[in-house]
Amino acid sequence: MKISVIIPVYNAEKYVSQAVESALQFDEVFEIILIEDKSPDNALEICRELDKKYSRVKLYQHLDKQNHGAGASRNLGIVMAEGDFIAFLDADDYYLPNRFDAEKELFKNPNIDGVYGALGVHYYSEKARNDYYKVFGDRLTTVYEKHDPKDVFTGQLGMKGSFGLIHLNTLTIRKNALNRMDSFFKNSLRLHQDTEFLFRLSYCISLYPGILDQAIAIRGVHENNRITKVDTRKINPATTRVLLWKEVNKWAESESTIPQDIRLHMKRMQRSYEIALAPTLKKWGMIVKYLFTDYKSIRSGLYNINFRKDLY
Repeated sequence: MKISVIIPVYNAEKYVSQAVESALQFDEVFEIILIEDKSPDNALEICRELDKKYSRVKLYQHLDKQNHGAGASRNLGIVMAEGDFIAFLDADDYYLPNRFDAEKELFKNPNIDGVYGALGVHYYSEKARNDYYKVFGDRLTTVYEKHDPKDVFTGQLGMKGSFGLIHLNTLTIRKNALNRMDSFFKNSLRLHQDTEFLFRLSYCISLYPGILDQAIAIRGVHENNRITKVDTRKINPATTRVLLWKEVNKWAESESTIPQDIRLHMKRMQRSYEIALAPTLKKWGMIVKYLFTDYKSIRSGLYNINFRKDLY
């Protein structure tokens, strides 16, 4: 295996060295691609030092040296990658020694396009633990059971009940399998671009479970995580998820092979978050309307996002 590990770097001067060194422990890692995304801290200088110190580390920036977001940075990493396999790692996270144990066996089967596993959590400070433990706890982010690849797409969409989640840090993909996708990460999404990518990826290629009952990578939680600001409602989660589902539905319109029941589910999810964003009076009016015209939207969508917290 020749694995290219892609690490987008933004405001991660304290953590990126640990991320890189956690990937360097594997002989299978052919290269580590750092995409420095105009960090406001000293991350660029740290990346330059890592590039000089390790022959497998390669540093890139966007052509205009400006900030383009994690999605665009990962896209650049995919374009620059020379390995046969692609893996991802956030700059404030790290791999565990068992990261590629399952992959080394499963990828002997040429019909397996991608493998996913379980993500653990580490709090970098007591303040981070106090602020975010209610969000992440000590739980694994994982798909709860081993599923057939044909069920991963609908499972990720939330159509199969308690399915669980794939995290990008635990995903390894054959690079040539990405040719089946019309695009990689959506630059229009500054958050949840990984979720949208995983939706489309699970539709286009065959994703198999690796190690699901123990962590193969670790999410590092600190006070400046972008996504934790959404998860703890410092940013209204409905705002970013409306944008996510708009992109998902836009893609679905171009895929004529997606069944109608799945298309309806996608539209219901978008509608649910739109209702959650509406002012209270307007929101109640929309709820009454949909209760009469499309009850399933309320049941499947609004139940999933616990909209009642926003109504009072």
